[in-house]
Amino acid sequence: MSTGFTPFDTTIQTTQVWLNELMELMAWQDRHRAYLALRAVLHTLRDRLSVDEVAALGAQLPMIVRGFYYEGWHPHGKPVPERKKDEFLAHIRAAFPQEAEWDAEEVARAVFQLLAVHVSSGEIEKMKHTLPAEIRALWAENMPLMQL
Repeated sequence: MSTGFTPFDTTIQTTQVWLNELMELMAWQDRHRAYLALRAVLHTLRDRLSVDEVAALGAQLPMIVRGFYYEGWHPHGKPVPERKKDEFLAHIRAAFPQEAEWDAEEVARAVFQLLAVHVSSGEIEKMKHTLPAEIRALWAENMPLMQL
């Protein structure tokens, strides 16, 4: 599908690549599920970052992904005070209330792996070091990156 407008066509294609890569990481066939997972993890991460860090990450996301990354965001009171991994994962779980066949931690790790492939390593390191240790551990330094 072409819109006839190169910036839109490019971001549609790039977003499709990101969703396909996430589907591959999770062994899913459902693109809508991949979208919900990406959105849930990005929102949960975003709400734990400072306003400057939110903007720095957002600048590196494809235009469509950036749109749903910022969707519903209110910078007042951010980052949220929650500092525990269980609280982080609970927010991701809440995006899939009827799904029983997925693991929020696995979803978070897959999205973080996707970000590590597509976002500059400097930005990833800055983000990781601002997160509490329990959440930072989800980036799993020893987890080999999939060659996407």
